[in-house]
Amino acid sequence: HTNDQAYMLARLPRQWLGRLLFPIGGYEKTQVRELARGYGIPVADKPDSMEICFVPDNDYAGFIEREAESVPESGNFVDKNGVILGKHKGITHYTVGQRKGLGIAMGHPVYVSEIRPETNEVVIALEDVYSSFLTCNQLNFMGMEDLKEPRRAFTKVRYSHKGEWCTIEQTGEDEILCTFEKPVRAIAPGQACVFYDGEYVLGGGTICNYS
Repeated sequence: HTNDQAYMLARLPRQWLGRLLFPIGGYEKTQVRELARGYGIPVADKPDSMEICFVPDNDYAGFIEREAESVPESGNFVDKNGVILGKHKGITHYTVGQRKGLGIAMGHPVYVSEIRPETNEVVIALEDVYSSFLTCNQLNFMGMEDLKEPRRAFTKVRYSHKGEWCTIEQTGEDEILCTFEKPVRAIAPGQACVFYDGEYVLGGGTICNYS
């Protein structure tokens, strides 16, 4: 569904689910807006946003500069091997998966694949690089008790990802290996990886590596 929030809920502890209520969970967003207009709620026509809700101007870097005691300084854009590609204006200005507003001209589409605060580096990767495997950790099972044997699951590697089929296999106490049936573009460590069975969320984790 458009604006489906199941991806964002995949990190909730399983024991919470029995106590949660979603009174508008069965509605599409357009229907919710119509209900809001009918009740005279002022935000009925507020534009969609994927930004931080408590930063009204979407300038989260400015928010950090105003509120934090110290702010990271300028550093280097690098590729995954550490080769310097240019200068960034401070890691607080970037998020994993970011594609726009990077301030670096590479001649082809790129995105932020990793942020390294210990070295003050922002890692840039080609957007058209495809991967067939990823590993994720910080696992959270929701629609399944555990993963004792490999199973096929429809999987999203970012909120806007249309999803792809893969085999998920637990390879460690807190690690799952995903083997995709078709290579997936622009995987980024730090993003949520969410597994589905139809409309049900089986679980998810945090991407830690890919190849």
